[in-house]
Amino acid sequence: MRNLKTPEKADIFVSELLGSFGDNELSPECLDGAQPMLKDDGISIPCSYTSYVAPLQSLQIYNETRRSKDVTNRVGHSMETPYVVRLRNCQILSSPQPAFTFEHPKKESNQSNAREVCCSFNIQQDAVVHGIAGYFEAILYKDVTLSTHPDRHSPQMVSWFPLVFPFEYPIHVRSKDKITLYLWRNVSSRYVWYEWVLTEPRPTKIHNAAGHVYKIAL
Repeated sequence: MRNLKTPEKADIFVSELLGSFGDNELSPECLDGAQPMLKDDGISIPCSYTSYVAPLQSLQIYNETRRSKDVTNRVGHSMETPYVVRLRNCQILSSPQPAFTFEHPKKESNQSNAREVCCSFNIQQDAVVHGIAGYFEAILYKDVTLSTHPDRHSPQMVSWFPLVFPFEYPIHVRSKDKITLYLWRNVSSRYVWYEWVLTEPRPTKIHNAAGHVYKIAL
């Protein structure tokens, strides 16, 4: 669709490109590429979406991920790949915070889809952090929305499960600790990938640095 040419421009774009984290199935790149086919006053459905992140405790998810192998059969690299998971045996340790927002049609055509965010979470109990849960909220049109945010989940919607960014090792936290997360959405001429790291209360390595384990081809 990024290379399609049409004799007339469209009044409305309707797309179903949203992933479990909103932008993780390349909705921004696909819709940006198609934007020249939309009239200047055209409407995009959805018109915007925002991802959310929250610290996650789940020994089951950690153990299952730890035992996994990546597509090249390498043990350990599975801890640097995000997973779509139906969260059941888990605990969200703090309220989700916004990460990345994308709007369509894009107001500035040369604006990059690369993003970075720093989020801080206050922990209210002793716990073990095994990863980060990712959600999204989308505005389809005006006041019509879709959401996987746990506090505002769209009723009876099971089309999307959360995305989980695992940590290589569990991080033990105590009540009143602060967790600081850095998350990047990186874009090159050929790929899109995420990198993530905790800097508090105990630093981790940068997971999936330079997209060396997981990346999405454009």
